Amino acid sequence: MSESPQDIQKHVKTYLIIGGILIVMTVVTVLLSFVDFGSHSNNMLIGMAVATFKSALVAMVFMHLNHERPLIYKIMMFATIFVTVMFILFSLAHGDGLHMPGFETHPAAHS
Repeated sequence: MSESPQDIQKHVKTYLIIGGILIVMTVVTVLLSFVDFGSHSNNMLIGMAVATFKSALVAMVFMHLNHERPLIYKIMMFATIFVTVMFILFSLAHGDGLHMPGFETHPAAHS
């Protein structure tokens, strides 16, 4: 499978553009860490959105997933939905404390 020099130059140019975007987004991530968006949850949500964008670029371009068969997109969509649901469940569980009477005491203390 021989590619012409023009094809290779096109790929190199794409890789350099995506690499530049990743560097800029890394700087954005660092700068966003100094901004308070009102709550820790909001800060994490914005940080995860930037990280998701960066990881999607890496997966699609450098891992060549943009040329894969449709099955890989179904698997990736399932994984994305699963991770999103797990983040939501963990967030809800973190915000919901246990409100049972006597929960703080050790069971052996009652006998």
